[in-house]
Amino acid sequence: MQLIDNFNFAGKKAIVRVDFNVPLNKETGEVSDDTRIRGALPTIKKIIADGGSAILMSHMGRPKQNPDPKFSLKQIISAIEKNLGQSIQFCDDCMKADEQAAALKPGEVLLLENLRFYEEEEGKPRGEFASDEEKKAAKNALKEKQKDFAKKLASYADVYVNDAFGTAHRAHGSTAVIADYFDEPNKMFGFLINNELKAMDKVLNEAQKPFTAIMGGAKVSDKIMIIENLLDRVDNLIIGGGMTYTFIKAQGGQIGNSLCEEDKLDLALEVLKKAEAKGVKVFLPTDAVNADKFDKDANTNTSKTNETPEGWMGLDIADETIKTFSDVISNSKTVLWNGPMGVFEFDKFAKGTSAVAQAVAKATQENGAFTLIGGGDSVAAINKNKLADKVSYVSTGGGAMLEYMEGKVLPGIKAIRGK
Repeated sequence: MQLIDNFNFAGKKAIVRVDFNVPLNKETGEVSDDTRIRGALPTIKKIIADGGSAILMSHMGRPKQNPDPKFSLKQIISAIEKNLGQSIQFCDDCMKADEQAAALKPGEVLLLENLRFYEEEEGKPRGEFASDEEKKAAKNALKEKQKDFAKKLASYADVYVNDAFGTAHRAHGSTAVIADYFDEPNKMFGFLINNELKAMDKVLNEAQKPFTAIMGGAKVSDKIMIIENLLDRVDNLIIGGGMTYTFIKAQGGQIGNSLCEEDKLDLALEVLKKAEAKGVKVFLPTDAVNADKFDKDANTNTSKTNETPEGWMGLDIADETIKTFSDVISNSKTVLWNGPMGVFEFDKFAKGTSAVAQAVAKATQENGAFTLIGGGDSVAAINKNKLADKVSYVSTGGGAMLEYMEGKVLPGIKAIRGK
């Protein structure tokens, strides 16, 4: 497999799949968080420093028509230029960039308009269908058109670089299909994807003990596959967030109005049984901050998680649990964190998630632990507490990271490295 570090882009045009699906300020239209743009800079700068030119392609949002000004990448040009330190060119139709791509000089950068303006990118037909058969036929026809779409994008360049980890789990035209039109020496991952894969492979295959996985979030069903894949690897499994109460109720606890997946109670007990059989210590919250309604200004009280008062719901972990979780994390040598401990977007219920973020940072800085943070909410929590530079790695791809950690093959990764 070709490595970007060893490749010389001099005199070559590189088409680079980046993930510039960045949030925009609703009032000003400006980029409100440029993390993803900054993440792609090392790859773009390597290409132009070598004397090559870069053609950037990305999606933004989920447009239903072509074009859709609301999702135009024109809106992020100034943010890219500011971060890159140079002006860039723009093509307002990703399928009509032949002349601009051909005219690119070494050191120049061209941004293509939103790939998802074309349904061929995702390979999902738009519109209404009279029957499942009609929809299936439309999807099959679109798969053929997707190949032409990818071939057209490939025709603009000599080299393909995939640096969009956030979309690597999708078999899209620009992430998987396009790779077929480049031979092995001329397709590679960018620095961002390489770093993502190194971090995840280190956790999955080279974790130092004790290894602690922190799984938060609302639903057991969302995390069951990653939990099951990790049970063969971890020493400790910390469970928090809304899914806590499915486990608590499964064990006979009183959970009031707390979130619970009634159809997953047996599954929760099965997870606990498997963990015990494999010698994995499971840590569930023992106390919680409860609310009388799901609201930032709700009234609160504290109780044992298995004694939640009627009419109340658990929205954060409380002090006893914070201490337990923090102690486990502090004594770990490898930590994977995915999902918050509560409704941390409400300040009243952010203490537990912030405490876990601080414990993860402390384990990194004081205990030399390797710590990997992934998933939108966990990343937001780390950033909210200004601790991103105090942990080992913050993943840019929530869904892609989850699927990789579950042991699934990601189409965008397989297209280049073959597995």
